[in-house]
Amino acid sequence: MLTSSVENYLKAIYYLQHESGWANTSAIADHMTVANPSVTMMLKRMAAMQPPLISYTPYEGARLTPTGEKQALEVIRVHRLMETFLVRVLGYTWDEVHADADRLEHASSPL
Repeated sequence: MLTSSVENYLKAIYYLQHESGWANTSAIADHMTVANPSVTMMLKRMAAMQPPLISYTPYEGARLTPTGEKQALEVIRVHRLMETFLVRVLGYTWDEVHADADRLEHASSPL
């Protein structure tokens, strides 16, 4: 099971990779509002996981591996399901759901 921090990095890398083909360290740091050294440390950790979630090149950035992309899509799927639940069942508006869905996506068991 992945930590919520790793899941957040997977989402950020997924979105950035699909915008520009590559998720560089600075873009990830900006996207997540964290320091560049924190990003570098997490990217090294994610690249060392078995199986690796990303391929990482220092000073360039990261790309999701097939395993990482599968995990990222699962996190995004759960996030969207949580948003839908909050709107349809709990009466949130679409403008209100993102932050709560971010918290709930990590608290749920795999769907």
